[in-house]
Amino acid sequence: MKLTDIQTFIVGNPWKNWVFIKLHTDEGIHGVGEATAHRKAKTIEAALIEYRRYFLGRDPFDIEEINYELIKSGAPAQVRAAIDIACWDIMGKALEQPVYNLIGGRFRDRVPAYANGWYQVDRVPEQFAERAQAVVARGYRAMKFDPFGTAFERITREEIDLSVAIVAAVREAVGPHVELFIECHGRFDPLLGGRIGKLMEPFDPGWFEEPVRSSQTENMAALTAKLSFPVAGGESLQSLDAFLTFMSARAAQIIQPDPVTCGGISELKKICALAQAHHIQVAPHNAQGPVCTAACFHVDASTPNIMIQEVFEDFATPFAEKITDYPTNIVDGEIIIPDRPGLGLDLDETAMAQYPYDESHFLDMFGKGGWEKRNL
Repeated sequence: MKLTDIQTFIVGNPWKNWVFIKLHTDEGIHGVGEATAHRKAKTIEAALIEYRRYFLGRDPFDIEEINYELIKSGAPAQVRAAIDIACWDIMGKALEQPVYNLIGGRFRDRVPAYANGWYQVDRVPEQFAERAQAVVARGYRAMKFDPFGTAFERITREEIDLSVAIVAAVREAVGPHVELFIECHGRFDPLLGGRIGKLMEPFDPGWFEEPVRSSQTENMAALTAKLSFPVAGGESLQSLDAFLTFMSARAAQIIQPDPVTCGGISELKKICALAQAHHIQVAPHNAQGPVCTAACFHVDASTPNIMIQEVFEDFATPFAEKITDYPTNIVDGEIIIPDRPGLGLDLDETAMAQYPYDESHFLDMFGKGGWEKRNL
C-alpha cells in the first residue's frame, strides 16, 4: 500500500477554523487527520501541501519512518499529527480493527469525561452556578472553567474577588463530589499564580491548570510545590523532549498533551509512557475538532495512566455532528469507546463545504468579548 494523495479542508467552526485532511492510498482506503492550530488555519493548510514529498509514496504502515522524516524535515507538529492520525486510521481500516487494538489493545471501554465550553454566560457567579448544575444534570462528574475573564498578567483585587466568588458559587451549586478543574490559561506570573492558587484551596479543586505558561518549567514546578492540590499543564508542549523536561522537573502532577499539538497518536503514546515512568497521570487536552477527539479516545482506551478526557461536544461543539458520520457518544459523563475500524468516523465533504473558512473565526482568549463567550 502506498500513500498517493492528500486533500485538505478548512471548516469554519464559529470559534475556531478547523483543519482536516483525507490521506488517500492506491488501494482505495483513505484516512482522516486533523491539523487545527489557533489562528493558523491557512498557514497549516499550506504546510501540509508543502511537506507532502515526505510522506506521499510511502507505506502508511511505516509510521515511524514517516514520522522520522517529517521531524527531520522540520515539519510543524500539527502537520506531523495530521499525517500520523490519518495513517493510523488507514491501518485500522485495512486490518478492520479499531486503532486502539493496534496501539496496545483495549484497556477500558469507557473513559471518564469532563465538560468544557459549558459556561457561555456573563461573568456572574449565579449564572456560572446555574449552568454548572445543568452540566451535572447531564451526568458529568467533572467540569472545567476559567473564572478569570480577560485578565492577562495583571488582575485587580476586585477581579480576584469576583473570580473566587465564581468558583465558590459553582462549588456550592454542584456539591462536594463533583471535580472542579480551574483553568488559568497561563495568564499569571509565579507570584500571582501562587497567591490565587492559595485562594482556591478551600474549594478543593481537582486541579489548577497552567497558572503560568507550561514553557516556564521552573515556575510551574515552584507553584506545584506550593499548593496542596494538583497542578496540571502541558497542552502547548510540542515534542517528546519538551515533555521529558517538564516531567523531570515535576512541573505538574497531571500532564495534558494534545494529540494535534504534540505530533499525533504515536507521539502521544510515547508521552504517556514517559508519564507512566514518572508516576504522572495524563488528561489529554482536546479543544480542536472531532478527529482530534477520536484520536484521544483511542489513546484513552489503550493507555493505563489516562485519568480523564476533556470534551466540548455537549456544549461548545455540537457543530461536529454536522460534518461527521459517527458523533461522539457520551453517556452519564463517560465516553463510550467506538469499536468501528480505524478511528471510527469519517468526514462528510458536502457538509464541510457548507462551512467555509472565515477569518473572524478565532478564539480571542483575552479579548474584550470575554473568553467564556467563545465568539458565539
